[in-house]
This record gives sequence, C-alpha cells and structure tokens, in this order.
Amino acid sequence: MTGDEIRAERFAELFRAVYLTFHRRDGPRSELPGASRGVLEHLALSGPLTVSEAAAHLRRAQSVISEIVNHLERQGLLERETDPADRRRTLIWLTPPGHDTLRRDRDVLSIDLLAPAIARLPPGDADALITGLRALVDQAGQRAKEHHDL
Repeated sequence: MTGDEIRAERFAELFRAVYLTFHRRDGPRSELPGASRGVLEHLALSGPLTVSEAAAHLRRAQSVISEIVNHLERQGLLERETDPADRRRTLIWLTPPGHDTLRRDRDVLSIDLLAPAIARLPPGDADALITGLRALVDQAGQRAKEHHDL
C-alpha cells in the first residue's frame, strides 16, 4: 500500500468518526417528503418556473406538481408571481423560508455540535482544517473535470 493510500484510508476512518460524532440528531434528516424536496431543489437550481415547466423538468403529471406546489405554498415555502416578461404567465419561486428549509434539509452535520468542538481547537487549526478540506474537494472536482474533458 502506498503512502497516499494509507493517508486516504486514515482520512476515510476519520471521516466516518466525524460523521458519527457530529451528525444531526434533532429529528429526521429531512423535514420534507421526497416529492416536495425535489420541487424545492429543482427550483433552487433552475430559478422561477411555471407549474407546467416544473412538471416537464421533473417528468411528473402537471396535476401532481400543482398539488405539491399548492401544499408548499400553504406552508409558506413557495410563492406565485407574475412573469415580468409575460404577464400572462405565473411563476413559482422559493420564499426566504423555503430557501431556509431547503438549506436545513441539506445539512447533515449539526452546527450546534461542531461549533463548540471547533472553538476548542488550538488557534489556526480550524482554519487549517477547513483549508485542507477545501483543497481536497477542489482536487476531486478538478480531477472529475479533467476526466470529463477527455
């Protein structure tokens, strides 16, 4: 086994330990049913759409997406707005609470558990840890891009 493979194995062990130590324990990972989460995620990535456009993108019947949108609108997570480019069209878009709900739903680790542990690290160690993790993720992304370009 090479030195890089040994370091990768150690990292994987520590990653599992970080996950087990700091994962969210405040209830189910997702507050949202899968279909609702899918609609919010799609809107967050694509921007405002009509219900029929969302249905086409998500490959679902318009009636199904319309029902989901109505439910999310009642919860205050989506709103309808007139398309400024074509006043005959109505767009659906995430409200600030919709964005917040989606962000919380994506969170795997608990900030409430992480923050005190990070605060106890020696000065500079937290920044070095974050810098190292960012570099690791960036390298993986660069490698994937290079592979894709081949």
